[in-house]
Parts: sequence; C-alpha cells; structure tokens
Amino acid sequence: MPDFPGSGLLASLAARLGPRGFTSDPAEMAPWLTDWRGRITGATPALLSPADADEVADVVRMAAVAGVGIVPQGGNTSMVAGATPPADGSALLLSLRRMRAIRSVSASDNVVVAEAGVILSDLHDAAAAVGRRFPLSLAAKGSATIGGLVSTNAGGTQVLRFGPMRSLVLGIEAVLPDGSRLNGLSALRKDNRGYDLRQLLAGAEGTLGVITAASLRLVPAIAQRAVAWIGLASPQQALALLRRLEEATGDAVESFEIVPADGLDLVLRHIERARPPLAGRHAWHVLVEATAPAGTPDPAGGLGDALGAAAEAGLIEDAVIAANEAQADALWLLREEMSEAERIDGMAAKHDVSVAVSAMPSFIGSAKAEVERAFPGVRVLAFGHLGDGNVHFNVRAPAEADGRGWLQEQGAAVSRLVHDLTTAAGGSLSAEHGIGQTKLDEFARLAEPARMAALRAIKAGLDPRGIMNPGKLIPPPAFGAP
Repeated sequence: MPDFPGSGLLASLAARLGPRGFTSDPAEMAPWLTDWRGRITGATPALLSPADADEVADVVRMAAVAGVGIVPQGGNTSMVAGATPPADGSALLLSLRRMRAIRSVSASDNVVVAEAGVILSDLHDAAAAVGRRFPLSLAAKGSATIGGLVSTNAGGTQVLRFGPMRSLVLGIEAVLPDGSRLNGLSALRKDNRGYDLRQLLAGAEGTLGVITAASLRLVPAIAQRAVAWIGLASPQQALALLRRLEEATGDAVESFEIVPADGLDLVLRHIERARPPLAGRHAWHVLVEATAPAGTPDPAGGLGDALGAAAEAGLIEDAVIAANEAQADALWLLREEMSEAERIDGMAAKHDVSVAVSAMPSFIGSAKAEVERAFPGVRVLAFGHLGDGNVHFNVRAPAEADGRGWLQEQGAAVSRLVHDLTTAAGGSLSAEHGIGQTKLDEFARLAEPARMAALRAIKAGLDPRGIMNPGKLIPPPAFGAP
C-alpha cells in the first residue's frame, strides 16, 4: 500500500469509528473488493463502516485534510464497478451498510425517510406496513441499498410508469467532499432555491459526496395486479401492443419487458424453477404487469380484453394471464433470472443502452445484424425495458470459443461498435447502470464536449482535491490542468 498523506490517518479513523467501524483485516475486507460481476478487484488499506451521519462527516473531513480518496459502497451490486476501490490501494472503502434505519414512514405524506444502508426489500416491507409501496424494484432488491440506488439513479421494472430513482427522490441528506453536511431531507413538493442539489447528487455515483439518507416518494399499495406473458413475432409488434394496452387500460400498465426466444431458452436451461410459459415457440416474448389500487377495477379484465383484441388483430400469437400470485411470480422469475442464466451460460460483453422508444424495435434488429456480421459467431441477446427505450444489449461469445479469452481479445472492440451504433441512433451508452470504471473510456470518447466540460466543472467546484470515488464517472483529466 502507498503511504498516505497525513500522519496517523488510519489510527485516527480507527479511534473515531471503533472496532465495529474500522477494519484492516484482509479477510474481512476481501468480499467487498471485487465488483459484482467479478471482473475488477481493488485494494484498500481499511474498510470504514460508520454508524451514523456524524461519523461519515468526520471520516470525510479527516480524509479531505489528508487528501486521501474515499470510495462509498452500499450493497456492492454495481454492474460497472462503480463501488470498487482502485487497484493501487490509494483510497479508503467507506461502507454505508451499518446505516440501516428507516427514520420515518408517513402514509399521509406518502414519504419514507431511509438511511443509505437500508436494503431495498426492507424498504418495500416498511412501506407495505402502512398501506403504501415504494414503486422501484429490481432483481438485486435483496442486497441493493438505498444510497447506492440514489447514487446511480437506478432504473428497474417500474420506470415505465414511475420513472427512475431520480423521480422518486424528494430530499437528500449527504456529506460533501469537505466534510460539511447537507441537510436536505425536507420533502417539499415545491422548492425553488436555486440549483437542485438532490438531483445533482442523484446519479453522481458518489463523486460529489456521500449520501447518508433520502426522503422517497411512496404510492398507494397494489390491491390487485394482473401479470401476462405474451408470444409474438417481433419487437415492432411488441411496441404496437404496448400502445394498444396503454389506450385500453390507462396508466395501469407499469411493467413491459421484452425477451427473445434464445433468452427464454437460457433461463429454462439453467434455472431449475423455470417452466415454459406458453405451449408453442415464439420469436419474441413480452412480460406485462398491470396494477390497480384499492377501489378501482381489477386490471385483469381490461388486460384480458385488450389481449383478446390484439390476438384477433393478428398482433400477438399466444398469451397467458397468471391466475394467482404464485403463477405471477413464476412468470416474473423468467425475466428476473435472465442475467443469472446468461452468467451461468458463459461470458458476454454486456451493454446497457437506450434510444428513443419509437426507434428501439428497429435498433434491436439492425444493431444485432451489424454486430453479428462484424464479429462472426457471436450471439446477441437484447432484452429488457422496451417501454423505456432501454435494453440490455449483450453480446455472447461464439459457442466454440473460450469465453474469457474471447472477452479479453474482442470485448473492447465489440463494445466500441455497440456504443457507436447507439450514439449514431441518438442514444446513450448508459441507460441505468451508470459509468463507473468500466465505461469510463467510452464515455470520454463519445460524450459531447459541452457535457464533459460541465461535468468536470461541477466536479472541480465541489471536490477540488478529487477525493470522492476517484476513477469513476468523470474521465481524466477530472479537475482540469492548472
């Protein structure tokens, strides 16, 4: 490890945090030094686990004086190594996992205040206890934490109706890079005092400060839901179906996920609990969930009528609506286990891209053809949130290739082509996973100069010493030359 500026920093941190909040034991730190996808491993002289915002502020203040970097980490579920420390051990790892208090839940205000270390599934339970729900969910809900979800502006499966995490954040409490406290938890629906700092910190990936708590929007609990699995011929028909369903059911549809036949095949092959949802084989599939609060019509009726009309019009080939909660969960398992099934099957160059919703069906087809033509033998798997204009465009290694070796040799070139095609279509190389470490070079290559200049200016203004999550989001030179 390198020598740290400032005499006795680690000793001072250990004294401030105590044995529960400070460790330099390699065995205790090891599980948190590798990213979720197992590609990047970092190093750190110490893992810091503060118990409250006061301790976070003291840690950041001490690190700022010493000029030492800090990498905030929640559930360590980042898909882009955004919470993995640098390999040279030059930064401290700051875990928020001990800060797991849900400070308040208000059904009358439709607000919950949760600390950064609260696990998403626990937040769901707290909201349900007062007859409300937090309308953001994702496959990692059992380990992803609120601080990480806010810091990365997480998406999930309800974005179609409720938007990403930014849309659900009403207030933020944070420690800024100099150790000062931002107390912005007041969940004011109107607040016109200049720059919106909560929105600046949401999606900043920990590069502008450490989020310690957030006020989040709640919505009425689901009284009834209808989940359907549909087989159809193309992404174009899938989008046409979505628009038909929206017209028929209003805003009841909140999830609309597209899955290709080979993606479903992977889940059925590798996930023991998975079962075929339909009798026949279809080129594409769609998972739809429509919901309704208490006192409103059962969405199953409207969804069933709309699917029947779509079948008569030749828009869909087959469909099934879950008859109970167990069947609904079984249909969702087919979508939620897609990433795990793909991981089991082998290596892939993974991409999280977005284009305009209307352009996504044709983009899936044209980009798939171009990538498979440029890299013979690869297999493109595009699936995800069609209604948001966001798909996971993953390029699997040729069946006969050594997956890890192929990814090392070809992965960068594959990603470059996918990102070029996305940019040419007016899209983004990061729809919901962030930039982190793994997309840093591509972001620098493709971002327009005005965007990059603005990001660097904001970073330099708030974090002039560059201590917050170094090496993430902002490509070098992060703070500009003198």
